[in-house]
Amino acid sequence: MTIASLRRSPQYLPRPLAKRTYSLPARRTLATVSPEHAKVTVGIRREDPSRIWERRCPVTPDEVAQLVQHLDVNVLIQDCDRRVFPVDQFIKAGAKLHPTLEPAHIVLGIKETPLNELVTSPVSAPGLRSGPSIPRTHLMFSHTTKGQPYNMELLSRFLGSHENPSLPRLIDYELLVGKDGKRTVGFGWFAGVAGVLESLSALAHAHLELGVASPFLYTPRPHTHPSIPSLRSALRSIGQNIADNGTPKALGPFVIGLTGSGNVTEGCLSILDELPIVNVAVEDLPGLVSNPGTDLHKIYLVHALPKDYLTRSDGGQYSRDDYYKNPAMYHSDFDTKVAPYLTLFLNGVGWLPSFPRLMTNEQLATALTRAAEVGRARFGVVGDISCDVEGGLEFLPRASTLSDPFFKHRPSSLPSHLPSVTIMSVDILPSSLPLDASQHFCGVLMPYLRALIDDYHGRPGSREHLEALNVATIARNGELQGKHRGLAAHVERWQASRAAEIASKAGVAETSLRKKRVLMLGSGMVAGPAVQEICKRSDVEIIVAGNVRSETEDLTRKFSNAKAAYLDVHDAAEMARLIQGADVVISLLPVPFHPAVAELCIQHRKHLVTASYISPAMRALHERAQSADVLLLNEIGLDPGIDHCSALSLLAQLQRDKKRVISFTSFCGGLPAPDCADVPLGYKFSWSPRGVLNAALNGAQFKLDGKEMKISGDNLLQEYFPDIPISHVLKLEGLANRDSLPYAETYGLGKLENLQTVLRGTLRYPGFADLMHAFKIIGLLDTETSIHLRDWRDLARVSLEKRIGEQIGRDRRSFLSALSTVMTAERAESALGALDWLGLTPENVLSKTSLATPLKPQTPIELFTSVLAHKLRYNPGERDMVVLSHEIVAQPSLPSIDSATEVHTSSLVAYGNSEASAMARCVGLPVAFAALEVLYGNVQVRGVHGPTDRGLYGAVLDGLQGAGLEMKESVRKGPGMERVLAEGLNARRVAL
Repeated sequence: MTIASLRRSPQYLPRPLAKRTYSLPARRTLATVSPEHAKVTVGIRREDPSRIWERRCPVTPDEVAQLVQHLDVNVLIQDCDRRVFPVDQFIKAGAKLHPTLEPAHIVLGIKETPLNELVTSPVSAPGLRSGPSIPRTHLMFSHTTKGQPYNMELLSRFLGSHENPSLPRLIDYELLVGKDGKRTVGFGWFAGVAGVLESLSALAHAHLELGVASPFLYTPRPHTHPSIPSLRSALRSIGQNIADNGTPKALGPFVIGLTGSGNVTEGCLSILDELPIVNVAVEDLPGLVSNPGTDLHKIYLVHALPKDYLTRSDGGQYSRDDYYKNPAMYHSDFDTKVAPYLTLFLNGVGWLPSFPRLMTNEQLATALTRAAEVGRARFGVVGDISCDVEGGLEFLPRASTLSDPFFKHRPSSLPSHLPSVTIMSVDILPSSLPLDASQHFCGVLMPYLRALIDDYHGRPGSREHLEALNVATIARNGELQGKHRGLAAHVERWQASRAAEIASKAGVAETSLRKKRVLMLGSGMVAGPAVQEICKRSDVEIIVAGNVRSETEDLTRKFSNAKAAYLDVHDAAEMARLIQGADVVISLLPVPFHPAVAELCIQHRKHLVTASYISPAMRALHERAQSADVLLLNEIGLDPGIDHCSALSLLAQLQRDKKRVISFTSFCGGLPAPDCADVPLGYKFSWSPRGVLNAALNGAQFKLDGKEMKISGDNLLQEYFPDIPISHVLKLEGLANRDSLPYAETYGLGKLENLQTVLRGTLRYPGFADLMHAFKIIGLLDTETSIHLRDWRDLARVSLEKRIGEQIGRDRRSFLSALSTVMTAERAESALGALDWLGLTPENVLSKTSLATPLKPQTPIELFTSVLAHKLRYNPGERDMVVLSHEIVAQPSLPSIDSATEVHTSSLVAYGNSEASAMARCVGLPVAFAALEVLYGNVQVRGVHGPTDRGLYGAVLDGLQGAGLEMKESVRKGPGMERVLAEGLNARRVAL
């Protein structure tokens, strides 16, 4: 007998499908219970009305007849017009209708009971083992065993504050196992059958989108046929058509990949045998799909087992025993060895968090890239029958439904040039085969049900089945049982959250119900989106402390879990009090204040999050923070922040792809949208103006096109990059951003001497650097000298006086003459026009600054900052823009035939909207996402750090994607932009 015929044979299929007879098995001698004895009552529950496709039933009418007639059991059933067996058949078999099943000792259902229908009171039981009343037993797939939050309320209904024999017993079908440890009661085989049919249907639809009609257009969906034999017949006809006429040449050989070895996989194999299947090995795949002579009258099936795609990280071979002992030592190569060659992938393998994923998001990109090289329509459709959301297939975002069984999906990490994937991920596949699935389920359940009935009578039953029922019991007598006692923490967490919600609604404030608390210091331009994001968590409250009451109140007014507090940052005692009462502190204060805040956080053992660069003073606190078990997390805004997270994510993917980085270039800038940029500097302020001016004074160091370069702070605005070729729409120039060289180590790029380029820069519109340099020459960026100003129109003149050491007449002609002595006439004219617009020139009547002049002397840069903040602010209806772009040039680590350099880019372009500026979102949201990760204990590092922890930057990027701030990735062959940058910089230096 062939394997194919064996899988179709009766003895191979689940027992009730082989031959459906409902007489009791010969191995059990049945005694008729006399009428004077008490009866056990079994209740058959209707399924949750909201589950419109759930038509299965745990017990068939034929088995009800056996229970009533031979075991003298009362059977009650709830009415349901959707059930696969009409209720009249149960009544004919001896069951009685009952609306609540309250008299039932044993209540049977398939899925979890709706809370409003769950009966937990003890049931009358005169004459039974523990009369006069006895706790009832509920059997169901409860979906509580993993601590699923959405079902902790259900589990709590079975628990008490102490042992309580009156509370019901909860038995989960999923936990019923045989002596070999394998599950005995379930629907896995049927999930496999239905999953294949739904996936083939999704495949046909995907091929239609490619302009090709495949034979699988006629694949029957499971629920459209009354039984599996009918579905087999329909699929067999499709198989015959393929054998006669072949599959479309445009799509090449049809290759189906399958994983797993359990019941799900066996169900897949069984139904696939109706097709003209040829089994192939993993190593045969490249030759199979590349051979133009491959027979298209066959369907090729590769059943990939763990030994085919799992490898030890140290290069060792797969061993099943070793794998289960040391799962962390293994990684999956499914993305390169199997996935790129498949027409359809059927996933039937389960996953646990401690084991390697079959495919990560990054590996999906690898698989799709290679699939595009292999041929058309490869790895475009996935049937994830196991349906572990974000599990073995990390890119599975959600389950689908029988009403809408498949969808197209693009993970945020997927480069923009790669196609989306069609995914079938129905999580109730057996429900589409309600007749066959119910008959099978009933057959395997009945031995356990009979043992339970015997147990209620207090008479000997099957010890094997009673022991299995005890193991499958999650709760009994109000207490969690055995290994399930660990679920207490999940229930307590749900209870605490629920109590907090009730207390909040009732206006109760109790220390025992205190929410997690975030303290935000500062209420400036970027605070809004951070506050809004944090306030989405009902178990978190935020206190926004600042010295402008109107700002803090505006930020917190519309949120019930946000409060405003007044804080003078020089009041150390008040700051310490606020920090002491927080769990996590966010500082949006100016950079010089961060070390003092960090000192207090260390003192009170509170974690700190900032968006600023790590200063020397902050870095000096590293060891003290570690000793205090405190995290001082910095550089988690936009630049620095998102740039770090996205760069690290892309570099991690290249490392997994065994690519060697040659050059790393990154530019970022916050700018007005092009339609709002017709102002001096081509710039408006959506964050601290002083920060922008300070950045123009910093020196820079980097490596470009093989040469290490250093630019002093005095020359930064002169030695800029006149053309940054990252956009076909935007003309941009760039400034080198501080010291780029340490990022070779921070990002793990390799040794600096082996890299051609390591450069981080700031983006501006053309003309910014030249004009800002003119302002610097005039003295407007002076941080040392203080001046007392009587009129804003004197600012440029007085600053220039301090710069050249001579007095300048208060008339316009004198000022222009003095200006021409420190810069070219052309630059002087340009600078004068900008200063006129700003209202800072003598005898200026065109533009007057309405700001009140300061009463005390200030430095020119402080005064200039005030004017720019006022004149270059965003007006209502105007929007800003954020542009971030990484370029990484890489090659394969090992020489190959195709070792051409690849240019990988990751970019973000975001615009402000009516709710918040792009800058506020791109700084505030990363801060919020990072603070929440720290708050919930998901970040284990301590000391002074940036966002280099993989779990942290991954969570931040995921949060940004959900907020619509997704990095777009692409790859191309050829050189990068470094030569263009080097030529532009050299041209600037020559001009100087």
